[in-house]
Amino acid sequence: MDSKQRIAKALEVATDTKVFEMGRGASEKAPSVFSKWFPGRKAVIVADVNTWPILGKRVCALFREAGIDTAEYVIGKKEFHAEWKYVEMVDKVIEGDFDAAKAIENDENHIEADAAKAFRPFSDDCFVAVSVGSGTINDLCKLCSHHHAQSYLSLPTAASVDGFSSFGASISYQNSKQTFSCPAPVAIVADTDVIAAAPKEMTAAGYADLAAKIPAGGEWMIADLLGTEPIIPAAWHVLQDCLVDLLSNPEGTASGDPQAVADLFEGLTLSGIAMQAAQSSRPASCCDHLFSHILDMTHFRFNGKLQSHGFQVAIGTLTMCAVFDEFLKMDLTSVDVEKCVSLWPTLEQEQQRALEIFKDFPAPRLGYTQITQKYDDAQTVRLQLEKVKACWPGFKEKLRAQVFPFEKMQALFKAAGAPYDPSMIGVTRLMLKDMFPKVQLMRFRFNLLDLAKRAGFYDSLVESVFAAGGAWDLTKEVIA
Repeated sequence: MDSKQRIAKALEVATDTKVFEMGRGASEKAPSVFSKWFPGRKAVIVADVNTWPILGKRVCALFREAGIDTAEYVIGKKEFHAEWKYVEMVDKVIEGDFDAAKAIENDENHIEADAAKAFRPFSDDCFVAVSVGSGTINDLCKLCSHHHAQSYLSLPTAASVDGFSSFGASISYQNSKQTFSCPAPVAIVADTDVIAAAPKEMTAAGYADLAAKIPAGGEWMIADLLGTEPIIPAAWHVLQDCLVDLLSNPEGTASGDPQAVADLFEGLTLSGIAMQAAQSSRPASCCDHLFSHILDMTHFRFNGKLQSHGFQVAIGTLTMCAVFDEFLKMDLTSVDVEKCVSLWPTLEQEQQRALEIFKDFPAPRLGYTQITQKYDDAQTVRLQLEKVKACWPGFKEKLRAQVFPFEKMQALFKAAGAPYDPSMIGVTRLMLKDMFPKVQLMRFRFNLLDLAKRAGFYDSLVESVFAAGGAWDLTKEVIA
């Protein structure tokens, strides 16, 4: 199956995206795509100081030449995350109140409004957002368009994340990184000339974000086996069937080879469409992304700079590959189910543990709310462990075929120009180890660490990753 066939098949299962135009000079098609899907509407080009000169200014001119009533809003900050403040800003942009938007953008002490009150009735008087830029700008336009009961057009400038086509937007709200439910854009126009010319570190970040689907797929397989989140075939096959092939040219990705970068962007887009099909981010992420969320929520910086989503995910992905390596050495047929069940904590005990682990975190009740949502009683745990024990030999081989060994993934990241040691983003191995309790608790989604808790080998599993000879051997700490 070639690229056009894969894309056509993916659009059949997409719930929101109807158009995916990708190719050299594809941005020239943006006005006609906009006119087809938003006839008679006025557009606002949303870009930042980096993406405006790269593509935003040209797209704005093309829209005006096509007779489309077009305004622009250029975010003045060179560095920012998708935080609720900027959601409120883009809401104002869509409403055409650019002065209010700029006031919010420049307010260093802005107080977040209530997210539940962000929804407005549809109005033809509003602008339709045309997102030109990174995953951050896209997520802002995605959620804010949803607030106004309309869709939008996305023009990516880099193959940096899978969020361009995904269902949902990842936004920091009330000190917590959250995925807000909202539809993907109706149309994506990806100019491969622009994307291939993006800074190499952005492309490398996208490569890592795509590679994260390897261990994330393994964790979804575990959740499927235990019945907590069954695999949705349409969402699984749209990406997993071609994922290894789309990751097969890390050297080309690093050099900016147009075909390699196009393959990468295709994979990221298919990942987003898989999320549309699932109506969740389960096809694209699990523990690998949670390390990144912790860094985002603590406003982590290295050498004074925020680290990209993809670079943070690279380290989370490598870490989970290392965890899988150690996990697949185990013989789960020997698990003492009754002993595990007898030691299983009550919900109240788990809630108290979560409060203690998160007590100094920016969102101190995050673990409490998430463990409350995903807690299983002792009888359910018994059934889960019996299922894993009975299926282990065959299931182990399926996991081994799905998840790349740590050394293989690390070699791919080296070749792609992505971080391959936590020190490369300013994180020590000890910091990484200390994140594990939060990672296990901070999302309702069932993960490998949850299984390890149930089967009584969580501590030994984590320790083995950081022990002498382990992937992140603490005695071999690299100083940045």
